[in-house]
Amino acid sequence: MPFPPDLDALRALVARFAGRRVAVLGDVMLDRYLWGRVDRISPEAPVPVVEVERESFTLGGAGNVAVNLASLGAVPVLFGALGADAAGGEMRAAFEARGVSSSAIVEDAARPTTVKTRLIAHSQQVVRFDRESRADLAGAALDALLAALERDLPSCEALVVSDYGKGVIQPATLARALGLARARRLPVCVDPKESHIDHYRGVGILTPNQHEAGWAQGRRVTDEASLLEVGWGLQRRLDAEAVLVTRGAQGMSLFERGGRVTHIPTVAREVYDVTGAGDTVASVVALALAAGADYPAACYVANHAAGLVIREIGTASCTAPQLLASLADGAR
Repeated sequence: MPFPPDLDALRALVARFAGRRVAVLGDVMLDRYLWGRVDRISPEAPVPVVEVERESFTLGGAGNVAVNLASLGAVPVLFGALGADAAGGEMRAAFEARGVSSSAIVEDAARPTTVKTRLIAHSQQVVRFDRESRADLAGAALDALLAALERDLPSCEALVVSDYGKGVIQPATLARALGLARARRLPVCVDPKESHIDHYRGVGILTPNQHEAGWAQGRRVTDEASLLEVGWGLQRRLDAEAVLVTRGAQGMSLFERGGRVTHIPTVAREVYDVTGAGDTVASVVALALAAGADYPAACYVANHAAGLVIREIGTASCTAPQLLASLADGAR
């Protein structure tokens, strides 16, 4: 496909998103938001008093990847773990309401469901507090997840690994998932955790942000030279087919095995919150590859999807019509 792809090719690509089964393996979490206002400082300590006016939540981590896929018409198959608690039940209900099956999500009574609660006043985050376990999934819960992978992953057309370091992504689950994906020749897209970087050797494409890529390579990205050093260094280190370094306002840079580098400028006009943008990129790259795109075209479409979701506060997703409208604007 030529780059940038022509609009007719992009429309045909997005039309092929519908019904694609995409496996998502990773850490699911609940992003809870308490919204309020500040009119005074506490007499007990020099801190603002936030008067909470409403509460909302979204599905984060691998759950957000799955919701992004469902919003675009795909069929996500989500593999993860929840605690045996109220938050876990809340998440299962929320997944079902968004068209995401939770049948391959296992329950682990030994760990809490990951919940990140953000207190926001006047559109500014005041504080975040987390309830989570970072221990590797083990015992009966691990066995159940591995069995679910064996049962359901072979019917999928691509795999997204969404690693937030909460215990689902570990050598045992990666070996099983990547082995099944290779046997079926499925495209594999990894949204990586820096500390696990060498476990992803031989995958299709990784989508780290600039900070994550620099941390993994021990080199801060400050200019074109350091970007090229980090991008190519990571691609060669992991023998990946491609590495996509997301760079915020500077767009994205794609490094492909064989020596081609493609710089994709940002399309974002308004940026309210980058929370979950990496989830959107990983989901759309994998979905586009499942629909037959090459790496540059998949990343080009993902760039437009990310430009849409960062206009919203909190994790968000876009629909196929919204994505098509953005792609049409970009072609003008």
